[in-house]
Amino acid sequence: MDQGTRGELITRLAEAIRSVTTPHPLRVAVDGPPAAGKTTLADELAVVLRAQDRHVIRASIDDFLFPRARRYRRGQYSAEGCYFDAHDRAALCRVLLDPLGPGGDRRFQHSVYDRDADAPSSPPFTTAAADAVLLFDGVFLLRPELIGRWELRVFVSVPLERTVDRARDRSIALAGDTTDPAEIERSWRNRYIPAQQLYFATARPADHADVIVYNDQLQRPAWEVRRHPSVRGG
Repeated sequence: MDQGTRGELITRLAEAIRSVTTPHPLRVAVDGPPAAGKTTLADELAVVLRAQDRHVIRASIDDFLFPRARRYRRGQYSAEGCYFDAHDRAALCRVLLDPLGPGGDRRFQHSVYDRDADAPSSPPFTTAAADAVLLFDGVFLLRPELIGRWELRVFVSVPLERTVDRARDRSIALAGDTTDPAEIERSWRNRYIPAQQLYFATARPADHADVIVYNDQLQRPAWEVRRHPSVRGG
């Protein structure tokens, strides 16, 4: 295991991406619990890769949510609802992961859901460059339905108790967010954390990761690069 600055971590991840050669766009999963720092990590990595003249596609599991009525049909605080009902995985594969994968035509959509309208969306199709990199962040990305659709799998690990504090701090930092801290606590402890525990127990995502990022200390992360068929020379 290595530990260093965030810059050193991003450099190492960029090296891991460069080490993977595919005849189609490279699909990178950045998985982990809510508030683990997945989006920030993927955004930072995108900046570095673009500076190296790599075409980057950024997307998130939040772009593939089902409308709220379906997400919460088992109840607002249902962990099973969070794990089974929240995300349109079939659409994710159909419009993004499969077109960018082996035998795909590289014509993709980066989203099927409009969060502001809480409704399905259908943005224009785009054609990816053959050497593009998809950086896709989100929860539950290494579950059985999706595990085979990534060439590189990054798991961002943070103690689940720490994510509660980060979620609360993030809400306070967002201007105009009027979410009650007690409601954040209830949602995390009743829905999001139990859903992650269900995921860990059934899918064991860390066992399938090529890189694990221990993101407890944001400015001093640790990471472990595992030898795996999808990481050549890793």
